[in-house]
This record gives sequence, C-alpha cells and structure tokens, in this order.
Amino acid sequence: MTYSAPETRYDQLPIRRVGKTGLQLPVISLGLWRHFGDEAPFARSREVVLDAFDHGVFSFDLANNYGPSKGSAERTFGQIMQRDLKPYRDELVITTKAGYPAWPGPYGAFGSRKTLISSLDRSLKQMHLDYVDIFYSHRPDPNIDLQETAQALDQLVRQGKALYVGISNYDRDQTATMIQYFNDMHTPFTVNQYSYNMLNQQAQTTGLLDYLGQHGAGLVAYGPLAEGLLSQRYLDGIPADFPIHRTNKYLFEQGPQPVVAQLNALNDIAQQRGQTLAQMALAWLLRSQTVTSVIIGTTSIDHLHANLDAAKQLDFSADEVTAITAILK
Repeated sequence: MTYSAPETRYDQLPIRRVGKTGLQLPVISLGLWRHFGDEAPFARSREVVLDAFDHGVFSFDLANNYGPSKGSAERTFGQIMQRDLKPYRDELVITTKAGYPAWPGPYGAFGSRKTLISSLDRSLKQMHLDYVDIFYSHRPDPNIDLQETAQALDQLVRQGKALYVGISNYDRDQTATMIQYFNDMHTPFTVNQYSYNMLNQQAQTTGLLDYLGQHGAGLVAYGPLAEGLLSQRYLDGIPADFPIHRTNKYLFEQGPQPVVAQLNALNDIAQQRGQTLAQMALAWLLRSQTVTSVIIGTTSIDHLHANLDAAKQLDFSADEVTAITAILK
C-alpha cells in the first residue's frame, strides 16, 4: 500500500525558527540513535518514523555510527525514504553527524577534513539522499585545530551536500571558537546539539544556552528524558545497572537516592499540571526559545504519542517555576 501523509500533519506540533536562520524545526524531533538499526524489525522502525511524520515530526536525527550495527540506522532510514518519504523530501529536515568511531582506522572518528567529508559521502549513499539539511561535527577533535573541522563543514555546504552545519557536544568556549570561524567564512551555522534535561542543566549553567541565543543560533537537546530516568518508571528506585549516558553520570555521585527523591518531587508537580513526568520534562526544556527542538527516541507508538502530547502544555506558572527550580538545586 502506498504511503500518504495526512493533510493535518502540520496542525499537530509548534514549529520554531532556529535563531535568525531560515531553518525551522518542530519542537519535538525523532532520533534514531538506538533500536532503528539492522537488529530491529524494519516494519516497526518504519511504522514509528511514518507515524511521527503523520503527527508533525518532520525532523529526523541520525549519525554515521547509529545502529546497532554502526551505520545501519542510516540504511534503515534510507529504505524508508526510498519506499515512503521520497515524495516528501522537500518537507523533511534530515540531519546526520560524524565524530564517534564509525569504521576502522585513524579516519573513522573525530573531526579531520578527510573524516567529515568521507563520512557524509557514506551517509548520503546509505540514506539515498543528495543532501542533508544539517551536518554536524559530532564532537570536538582534541588532536587538531578546530579550524580544520570548521573548514571541512564549510566546504560540504559549498558543495551542496549540506544546507546548514551544526556542532554537537561542544562546550561554550569551543562553541565560541567555532562560531568565530563560521562567521569569518560566512558558513550557515545553526545549532549545537547538546545533552540537556531537567536533571542535567549544564547547557544552561555554563552559559552555553545564552551564548547561542546571543549569536542567533539554537540548541537542540538530546537525551531530554535522561535515558528514561525522567519517567514514572524509577519513582521507587533506580537499578544499579541503569544505562546512564556518559553526560549524566555525575548525577549519581551521591548515589541514586537523591535522584529518586527529585523524581518523586517533580512527579508530584507534573500530576498537578495534568502531565506525566516525561511530558513535563520535555516542556521544561522548551521554556527557552533558544531550545529549538528536543530529540526523543522511541520504538513505541504509544510512547511517541505520549511524548508529543507534551507540546499541548508548554507554559509554566511562576509558582511552578519556583518549585521546580528549588527541587533541581
């Protein structure tokens, strides 16, 4: 059966402009980090991607190492593009990244010119695309001058392989360095994709969020639910083998119990708002207009719809802000 997207798809989610650029994103994007590779049933992956688009999610986030196995998420998405989404290419924002290990040898990771250019060529082939909308440097390369990374990203835009460039996991100072390089070359830099959630607010406390806003760029938040920690699942305790992301490990420095106490206090406020804890966690990040989109990852249609419902209530009262801020200190 031929896929046809509903005409109501743009009635579902708010859309935000990225800084002062022409790029616009839905406030919630779908990430294909885990569970969309060749170990996952293709039919389920296809169902989630298409259902997301049906409900206003036109931004899909990938990377050259997403799977498992590495690169297979791009191949899965490429099949969906060929089979279903090709007629809608002009409506989609498709993003990918390079920087973490994706193939053997010295050029399989980090941010050299050869790595970035080779990686995007691979990604375009795997996804059956002529270009991506945003191509990211997935992490700063500590071994080279960041100018080489910036120049490679600029070259890819000028070659027509990417419309915009982004960076990911760059701190405030590294972001400032890259923005200066991009400004010098007139490169269309748009966003920093950064780990950001209610419990891990380093994007805010380090000044990164404000800096991006001041320079006409946006922040796209990955891990907005802290690998599911910000849900009702862990109100009674967090298992010792919980798969916490490296950017959130510091949250457990005093053990899991203080985090469990925070989760319960936050859940009480969420219930008073008529939201789940996960929905409130997503809405909390979107209070800042500099946060252009939050990336969710799910293989469940029910979870997808529940997360999208967060956009129905994005406002917080002054009392709620005060109470939540006190809990998160």
